[in-house]
Amino acid sequence: MILCLALLMSDCKKPYAPPAIVGPNNYLVVDGVINTGPNSVTIINLNRTRNLNDTIVTGIPELGAQISIVDLSGAGYPLIDSAGNGLYSSSPLTLDPAGQYKIEITTADNRKYISDYVTPKATPPIDSIFYEQPHDFTIYLTTHDPTNSTHYYRWDYLQTWEHDSRYQSPWELRHGQVWAKDPDSGSQQTDRCWSTSMSNTILLGNTTALSQDFVNKMPIITMVNNDLHLDIAWYILVRQYALTKEAYNYWQLIQKTSQQVGTLFDLQPTQLTGNIYCTSNPNEPVIGYMSASSIQQAHLYIEHSQLNDWPHYVYMEGCPTAEARRLSPDDFHSWLYTDTAYGPYYFVSNGPLIVAPKRCLDCRYQGGVNVKPSFFP
Repeated sequence: MILCLALLMSDCKKPYAPPAIVGPNNYLVVDGVINTGPNSVTIINLNRTRNLNDTIVTGIPELGAQISIVDLSGAGYPLIDSAGNGLYSSSPLTLDPAGQYKIEITTADNRKYISDYVTPKATPPIDSIFYEQPHDFTIYLTTHDPTNSTHYYRWDYLQTWEHDSRYQSPWELRHGQVWAKDPDSGSQQTDRCWSTSMSNTILLGNTTALSQDFVNKMPIITMVNNDLHLDIAWYILVRQYALTKEAYNYWQLIQKTSQQVGTLFDLQPTQLTGNIYCTSNPNEPVIGYMSASSIQQAHLYIEHSQLNDWPHYVYMEGCPTAEARRLSPDDFHSWLYTDTAYGPYYFVSNGPLIVAPKRCLDCRYQGGVNVKPSFFP
């Protein structure tokens, strides 16, 4: 009887997929700030939202759009997606900080979007960025506005870190044969790489409750002890933006709905009302809030040797080596190892070729590029 009852109950339950989840809700997302600093570049990121049940697609860049910054006189300044990745950049501009500006967008399928005119805000300089490392590692920021007129702040950062492979090999596979790497070609080295990522958290500050417009020791990023990012060397570029109260409220809502949703009792997703609209379809939601401000920057470079009791990250565990058969001891070019996940490691004198997993020989398997950025020492 219990089994029959369980079968009847399970048969009555049917999965329900709300229309909001399964519908084609690929709304436009506009992310960026009109940069009104002298001789500055404005970068706008255009993307599309994805459905809640879409776990495969990590990003849907909006390609082939036409974007312009437009001032009150109607003069336009175009932004170009030269890399074809949804990042639209202007040429260096010196916009009047006393003017007003909006963004106009026409997508490849001729849908038109426009923002409200916004008045630029002057962003005060970053006083300092520094780190503390009692055990874990935290970057802090201090800033203030002597005119006491900013009050609302937002920060983001770009981080680049150096990492290496488990093994170093002077050999490589070329057209199915073993050849020595060219020592004069920096791009051929595969034991040192550099990876870069943007911040994925929303960092906001509000000084309205203080007697002075002063932000003291704002935490920007924390890494737990033994984090791979600090295994060799690490660089961070922090950017600071002054916000209007309306822009701050919008970003605070984004922060709450994106970082605190988790249980029934947490803040639930809310309809986001920005200042960007679809003029060709007024009922179409648009995600984003357009601001205009100068942008202040500060950077910091840290090497592993500067840290206290920071053990080297033990990565790429399980890098087994094996022997590869050769046609003869003198035939260095022969490659007869059938496992395509392996590559040449080193030769034993008058003996076999030792091979290892490619992920242990080439740091690019961890991500990044093997050409050192110009801003690294």
